[in-house]
Amino acid sequence: MESANDFFIWGIDDSPYGPVDLPVLIGWIKDERVLADTWVFSRPTGNWRRAAEIPELRAHLLPGAAPADNSLTLHSEIKPGALRRIKILSELNDAQLDRLMEFLEIHRIPQWLAVVKQGDEGNGMYFVLQGELRARIMVGNKETILATYGAGDFFGDMSLFDRGPRSADVIANADSVVLKMTDVAFDRLTREAPALATPFLQATTRTLAARIRADNKRLVRIAQLSANGG
Repeated sequence: MESANDFFIWGIDDSPYGPVDLPVLIGWIKDERVLADTWVFSRPTGNWRRAAEIPELRAHLLPGAAPADNSLTLHSEIKPGALRRIKILSELNDAQLDRLMEFLEIHRIPQWLAVVKQGDEGNGMYFVLQGELRARIMVGNKETILATYGAGDFFGDMSLFDRGPRSADVIANADSVVLKMTDVAFDRLTREAPALATPFLQATTRTLAARIRADNKRLVRIAQLSANGG
């Protein structure tokens, strides 16, 4: 029989969380932080398994619970917990997430379709719920991949602030589901729900700051390699 603090989960940010005991883990299932296909480490067995494969958890997962890469259908079917898969939204409570849904649009993106095109006017940011997309630029006939976005990631956020032209194409590598917050919806959010806009903006700016720091580190490494003749 499991004792306290016997489980870890693998989060959407590719980091382990825990240790936690079984009641906490069951609570995370109810909050949809743990899904049927979430990887869970059990100390007694000493291995990682999907939550649906662990007997103690199976009964608490929704019947017929589907892995995260299955298609979503109607906007109304997206529960607040589904938004918690988005990294910058993970700290919002259910009431905040439910309210945020009023400002989002759902889009299904077939494989190989361009979600945005370089040079187009920016009119909103995107949150990836399912699938995978890549940001690219074309130089002549050569494609350079700038970033890859999977479930939990977001892109296009700068257009909420400056509405400038898109700096790259974003192409679906696989059938994907994204949520879009348009610039118009963002303006509504700040006017109609400032108490929600504040934590949303704080989470967004923290992620942007982390990206800038990471880019700065890469530039420093490149400069050092160049200086050393590498």
